[in-house]
Amino acid sequence: MTTQANYPAELEAWKERRMRNLKAPNGWLNIIGRYWLEQGSVTVGSAADNDIVLAAGPAHVGTITEDETGVTFAPADGGTPLRLQLNKQKPPQFDVGSLLLEVTTMNGENALRVRDKDSKGPAAFPGIEYFPIRPEWRIVADWVPFEQELTVNTSHNIPTDVVATHKAVFTHDGKSYELIATHGTPEAPQFVIRDLTSRDSTYGACRFVYGEDVTETSIVLDFNKAINPPCAFTEHAVCPLPPAQNVLPFRIEAGEKRVDMPLA
Repeated sequence: MTTQANYPAELEAWKERRMRNLKAPNGWLNIIGRYWLEQGSVTVGSAADNDIVLAAGPAHVGTITEDETGVTFAPADGGTPLRLQLNKQKPPQFDVGSLLLEVTTMNGENALRVRDKDSKGPAAFPGIEYFPIRPEWRIVADWVPFEQELTVNTSHNIPTDVVATHKAVFTHDGKSYELIATHGTPEAPQFVIRDLTSRDSTYGACRFVYGEDVTETSIVLDFNKAINPPCAFTEHAVCPLPPAQNVLPFRIEAGEKRVDMPLA
């Protein structure tokens, strides 16, 4: 249970976890490439004779094959091929030397995303600036069931279809607002939002907020935990953009500010 007394300490602990996750081998600071896959086979590695030439890692990583039944990875060293269990919510990952590879799925199409675990990016990352803690931006909202199919755009202009099952309804300055959860899980619904701070202080495209303490009728929206999306850290991420209902006409000066870093 969050109280006013322990809230600052809880937020600091959350920020530390957030930074550890960003800098982890499967975080967002060491991605070196993302490549769409098509039917057929492609070779992968840092040598120039590969179909997909990487900026780091072994000269020859292996061969990725996509067919009507799925995706297979055959290591270049002659090891046992991997039949990947494709999962949109939890993409399959596998290691080759210093590389962590995964196959992501969007709109029924697959892409290879590559991380370099030896990248200097995580260690060099300067951190994230936050607005001062604002306990009033931790809001208990009504959790209202409804079902609606939406098409949301993404940072790479790839529209995707989602099914929303709930919306959070809350009051700000005497007016009622609704936010639609378009992603996430039932325990931690994900809201993609934008507010007026995007003009000068926060990432221009959007921020993410994850619902907490979800019951049948209520949900906590803690905007002090509003975070930058992955595409704020790397051009090799595809992030959802907010539906029109989630673009708010006021400033939420809470949570993460935009990061000042070159996209790699």
